Amino acid sequence: MTEEKWGQLRNRLLKTVGQNNFTTWIEPLEFDAVDGGVAVFKVPTNFMGNYVSQNFSDLILHELTMSGEPVQRLAFRVAVNSPARPTNPAGAAEAYGGAQEDLAVMTAPAAASASAAGKDTLEALQAAPLDPRFTFDSFVVGKPNELAHAAARRVGEGGPVTFNPLVLYGGVGLGKTHLMHAIAWELKEKNPQLNVLYLSAEQFMYRFVQALRERKMMDFKHLFRSVDVLMVDDVQFIAGKDSTQEEFFHTFNALVDQNKQIIISADRAPGEIKDLEDRVKSRLQCGLVVDLHPTDYELRLGILQTKVQLQRETYPDLRIADGVLEFLAHRISTNVRVLEGALTRLFAFASLVGREIDMDLTQDCLADVLRASERKITVEEIQRKVSEYYNIRMSDIIGPKRLRSYARPRQVAMYLCKQLTSRSLPEIGRRFGGRDHTTVMHGVKRIEELKTTDGQIAEDVEMLRRSLEA
Repeated sequence: MTEEKWGQLRNRLLKTVGQNNFTTWIEPLEFDAVDGGVAVFKVPTNFMGNYVSQNFSDLILHELTMSGEPVQRLAFRVAVNSPARPTNPAGAAEAYGGAQEDLAVMTAPAAASASAAGKDTLEALQAAPLDPRFTFDSFVVGKPNELAHAAARRVGEGGPVTFNPLVLYGGVGLGKTHLMHAIAWELKEKNPQLNVLYLSAEQFMYRFVQALRERKMMDFKHLFRSVDVLMVDDVQFIAGKDSTQEEFFHTFNALVDQNKQIIISADRAPGEIKDLEDRVKSRLQCGLVVDLHPTDYELRLGILQTKVQLQRETYPDLRIADGVLEFLAHRISTNVRVLEGALTRLFAFASLVGREIDMDLTQDCLADVLRASERKITVEEIQRKVSEYYNIRMSDIIGPKRLRSYARPRQVAMYLCKQLTSRSLPEIGRRFGGRDHTTVMHGVKRIEELKTTDGQIAEDVEMLRRSLEA
């Protein structure tokens, strides 16, 4: 195989695995030869060769076969001229807070990054790229994220704030990264000279281990302590990495002492991150910790309506039937990224086949997404949760008693069954002691009304929904 052909194959791999994976794992590969049906590649370290073999070998082998190469398997050999390891790595680790464990875990990725960049020196510290789509203008605000949005906007205004750090936490696809990018864009627009550094916790660790390997810890400390705003995404990644946590702790303290702003994101509250040191948890909890709740139906519908307007710029002639957006907002409830991806696929598919986006096309095009997003919550599970929450027996929720202390929880349970399951109203009625579907409709409508006027009912419903969807 020629170098030109390998270059073409690498371009196809880039589109498949994404820029980050390509830069870290594919770009450092150096094609050597094809020998007896074995494609041989040179790699900087044994660890990297093992990682690529386990995670990308099938993909590379497929691309080679599609290119007409007579290859049955891959082999990876460490290049003779790879950078030598420090003569005393354990000593270097001990000299810097017992980092030997992190060094063992992170040496290969760090070496891969260095090889990929060619001259990846600490002096050339770069922030992770910001997505131009992730601004405050494109962020759809609803009740589940309004506090996080308000806090992020306050930080984005610049100037001193009363909370430092700002910690945003929540599940996948709820908008943490969007808000962090939006803060960075806002700060850069208001003050282009401001030194804003946005990176993932994983990148922070890579830089730290690289500094250990190259004996440049003073450079590392200077660079991270000289920023005006430090933004670290997915901080849970450093949990269990003792020496990285220690360096993060010292960096955090140094920046706070200089009144520099810190913004952190995580997939859960700092106090709930397993293997995160208590002192790090304490520092993270000393600022404003904001939860991005799972999206509700209204917010998902608002997001879809906003994204439809963007899609119309590409597909101005496409029509979307009434009820489609409402259907998607109901059915795809756990992840906004999946919701947006489903809409993008829907518009592209409708454009290709030249049809209106109606319910039939939606269900055909998104069959796999809808199956994956099918709610698994059962009526019985809802009844049990509600009875436990209100401290009544499950038989009282199902039974005929009409006392207010039973009727209201029963209506809440009916409302949740309508929202969180795909069961029809008659079927829900049968599960509640054989009640008529009109009784269920009345209960659902009553709770919808009370949610807007009774704060306690609204809180009860939200707490139960989050407990059921957890």
